[in-house]
Amino acid sequence: MNRAEKGMAAYLGEDRLRFLQKFTIGIAGTGGLGSNCAMHLVRCGFRRLVLTDFDRIEESNLNRQNFRLSQLGELKVEALAANLKAINPDLELEIHRDKVTPNNMKGLFEKCHAVVEAFDEARIKKILVESFLTSSKLVVTASGIGGCGNADAIVTRKIRDNFYIIGDMQTECSKETPPFAPMVAVAAAKQADVVLSYFLDKYSEGGVK
Repeated sequence: MNRAEKGMAAYLGEDRLRFLQKFTIGIAGTGGLGSNCAMHLVRCGFRRLVLTDFDRIEESNLNRQNFRLSQLGELKVEALAANLKAINPDLELEIHRDKVTPNNMKGLFEKCHAVVEAFDEARIKKILVESFLTSSKLVVTASGIGGCGNADAIVTRKIRDNFYIIGDMQTECSKETPPFAPMVAVAAAKQADVVLSYFLDKYSEGGVK
């Protein structure tokens, strides 16, 4: 156990930390939601992540995404992996520099116990949910995180035991309601909170059935 994990164990306890480290969490898109959610998950003690994104970091990403100015032009998955390992160098990260499609989605996240949906496109969000909803995986998606001034509207809705939606369910990102850091960060934190509480509940129940 490294120094970072000792700090995490101070809050979780060693047994619960070791339990969380068994699970693999898929991050489907590493932009505003995905990069911030992944950071929270690592700080919560998760060690195994599958990061998937084909895009590169642009100036316009820095207003809300977990990247630095010095990383402009880098692939998001590679930059995020470096940033996460700066928190915990012993992470086990699987990186896919691919665009997620209906054809490769199941294969990319096959080994994951949970998948965090962090896409911009509504169509691919829907396909991801439909791909895993009948599986045993936890699926956490987002809908309505645009604008500012109403962070309390970002809520967690449990649709099924393995399916949660985060957001206000209506304010999509647009020119009138851009994706600002506060609302995006709240939603990302809530996604991570669902994942953490889900697996801690499994620990309390005596493990994953």
